[in-house]
Amino acid sequence: MTESTPTITGSVADALVSTCRTTLGDALRSVVHFTRDDFDVLYVRRDLYGGDEAAARAAKSELVESERTGFGPQETYNAGRNGERPEFGEYEFTLRVFSDGFVGRVVAGDRGVIVTTDELELSEFEEMEVALRRMLETNTAG
Repeated sequence: MTESTPTITGSVADALVSTCRTTLGDALRSVVHFTRDDFDVLYVRRDLYGGDEAAARAAKSELVESERTGFGPQETYNAGRNGERPEFGEYEFTLRVFSDGFVGRVVAGDRGVIVTTDELELSEFEEMEVALRRMLETNTAG
């Protein structure tokens, strides 16, 4: 679904989308894999953007630019003060709550995944984010 050079292999992309679909079901709106320099729209629900891939990519481009800032805080939170682990543990994921849904972001190393959904229970989102983090950490070469 992207016009750019993919930042991950097709099998990793399929696994990320499958994980999100399995844990979030029909509430899943989109899945985007991103790095500091590029992004791939891996999944967009059929009822969004009228099936227009260019419109979906343009909309997700703005979202990625906003969420890309997560690389800095993730590194800062994990480093803590003077290199010590923060008192509240390591960064896991970011969840932004809106009136009609959620934007979730998980960052591991030099890449991340953004997921948009309709309204959900927090526990459903947490299960998906933990699974995505494991996948990102184990598939660093893409």
